[in-house]
Amino acid sequence: QVQLVESGGGLVQAGGSLRLSCAASGRTFSSYRMGWFRQAPGKERDLVAAISRSGGSTYYADSVKGRFTISRDNAKKTVYLQMNSLKPEETAVYYCAAGAGPYVIVTSRVYDSWGQGTQVTVSS
Repeated sequence: QVQLVESGGGLVQAGGSLRLSCAASGRTFSSYRMGWFRQAPGKERDLVAAISRSGGSTYYADSVKGRFTISRDNAKKTVYLQMNSLKPEETAVYYCAAGAGPYVIVTSRVYDSWGQGTQVTVSS
């Protein structure tokens, strides 16, 4: 497993942008597929975006396609989520997660390392 620490959350107006970062510890970051999830109050935790361990493949939930971009820098052991045109309904705690293996997989059970989450609040 790896230890993950998210940063970059905050308060933003609707239509604004934020860039989340997730820094990993350990020597094998490049062995892990990575994902960004979010959980709003009273709702389930949903996958927002995922990226393969090489960075060559990505997945986006339909609701964020064209507005969010996931990327990673294996040398820096960091994964990013650029979020543009944010909407109030996207207010949630955003979590970074890691799962061993090469390919993008959208099932949450393959992710076994989780960060503590970072709050994103989008005001209307």
